[in-house]
Amino acid sequence: MPIYNKLVRDLIPQVIEARGKTCNIRILEQSEHLEEIKVKMQEEALEFQKAASPKEAIEELADILELVHTAIQMYDVSYKQLEQIRTRKKRRRGGFSKGIYLIEVKDEEGS
Repeated sequence: MPIYNKLVRDLIPQVIEARGKTCNIRILEQSEHLEEIKVKMQEEALEFQKAASPKEAIEELADILELVHTAIQMYDVSYKQLEQIRTRKKRRRGGFSKGIYLIEVKDEEGS
């Protein structure tokens, strides 16, 4: 039996049982849950990076968004508040849509 030791979506135990298998789970404490969300976010970001097609990339982005929704709920922040923060940061520093890739920054002395 494979051992996973990772955060999974809420309905995965039912999916496993519907396939005639059993699984061993535990419910994480809030601090553990938040740490595992961070780990899962990295996992999903790597899967997004490795996505071979637009469809796969969108699926991974949906997973990342689900993790964002869960994390902000744990921080007691609404999606509206998160969006306000995103918008404020975009106004101050811009977004990422232009594809600007910073090579280096030189100080006034040229080094």
